[in-house]
Amino acid sequence: MNSTENTGTNETATNETAINETVTEKTAPEKSGDEQLEAGAVGGHEHDHGHDHEHDHGHDHEHDHGPSLNPLLMREIAVEVPADEVSKVYRTVIKRYQKQARIPGFRAGKVPESLVRSKFAQELREEVLQALVSERFRQAITEQKLRPVSEPQLLDLQLNDGEPLRFKAAFEVLPEFDVAGYETVRVERPKTELTDEEYEGELDYILDSQATVETVEEERELAEGDWAEIQFRGEIKPLAETVTEEGVTATTPAEAPITGEDVLIEIGGKNTLAAFNDALRGSKVGQELKFEVEYPADFGEKKLAGQTVGYDVTVKAIKRKTYPERDAELAKQLGNNESWEDFEKQLRERVGTRKREALEAGARNKMIDEVIARYSFPVPESLVQQRVDARLERGLRALAQQGMKAEDMRKLDFVKLRAVQRDEAEREVRASLIVDRIAEAENVSVSDEELNGEVLMMSMQTREPYETLRERLAKDGGMERLRAEMRREKTSHVLYEKLAS
Repeated sequence: MNSTENTGTNETATNETAINETVTEKTAPEKSGDEQLEAGAVGGHEHDHGHDHEHDHGHDHEHDHGPSLNPLLMREIAVEVPADEVSKVYRTVIKRYQKQARIPGFRAGKVPESLVRSKFAQELREEVLQALVSERFRQAITEQKLRPVSEPQLLDLQLNDGEPLRFKAAFEVLPEFDVAGYETVRVERPKTELTDEEYEGELDYILDSQATVETVEEERELAEGDWAEIQFRGEIKPLAETVTEEGVTATTPAEAPITGEDVLIEIGGKNTLAAFNDALRGSKVGQELKFEVEYPADFGEKKLAGQTVGYDVTVKAIKRKTYPERDAELAKQLGNNESWEDFEKQLRERVGTRKREALEAGARNKMIDEVIARYSFPVPESLVQQRVDARLERGLRALAQQGMKAEDMRKLDFVKLRAVQRDEAEREVRASLIVDRIAEAENVSVSDEELNGEVLMMSMQTREPYETLRERLAKDGGMERLRAEMRREKTSHVLYEKLAS
């Protein structure tokens, strides 16, 4: 069969759908602890012993302190704010509420303090925490020269007016490790020259997309160069069979049959298997054929590699493909080129660039794997889970684009999906940490001009106005995260040029 269809070729044999995760897509790097504090995350996991509420004693009460942290990288600090400072902030917040509160029976600005305290107890508490916790946490980690990379989890928080504010904060920090020796890694530089066969294959694909298909009306046999339109059903033969008194019995489970309707196969085509050529050549429209195909062990479709398939085929029509002239008119249709020669030159350059970039990307990934294997250190669990989130989000977007409904997505086993993603997510975090250290050693940086250029490209791709996109990224720390991701990409290219031979 020809590569126009998926069955019987050395390309693909069945129409199976697969979800493939790529790691080349730029994702926003993880937020630091400081950025999460700015987002108001500190108050999200408080364990309060200065309770303003009553527990339901009819059940066990379990506090959730947020995602698990790597104990090897976890740090815990204790913070205390003097009682007079707590009272001062309380008074400031209460006075503002007295001025702004609108309560029936009281004039604006004349609401009693006692009523404000009772009616807005939870709101007052939250504002005092917001005013004191973030500031004092930052002050404490600065004094102790710590840099959190996870959202701080508040433990044993005690807050009452007139008493000291006390809390503990647990968080992860970056691991300490040395990247000495990365210069000794060696990776083979792949041969990226475009072959004539590869170019001709790409050209054939383009020309085939421009061809017209017509039915041959005359009654005759299929001949070399014809296209057969067929209907087929293929049964995969069991790999193991046992002879019994009842006859031959399969000892391996049967595979689902392979079927196809209105499939086009080129007789004598370079991608058509010999068994299909031999069976179809000389047949006529309406003829039913039975034959077997032994697929080679290195066949492109793993399901059929090394298998024997019995086919029932019906010839439905004889088709003829007519290809357009390779002239200036076609060249213009294929990209507004001035001449056919101009089109071929640009096509060769485009295909050559695509091949080179793909091979070099593979070599760089191999190089990074070699570098990663040299260093062993604990990885922050919070960063791993952020990467898992990002990978799942990309996967769900892909499923949505394929037509999966939201209610069906909610039925997915997310615990299992997260577990499946974890190993690769941890590898990505480990690679990022190593590359960041190497970037420092190699003095790799990303200029403002390069950063703005990347934002411009993102603006063109997403059709979001440049200034709007830039303002949004700057507001949530996205510009610096983008710079960090660009720096890693740039470092991988610098390393490749240095280590590849």
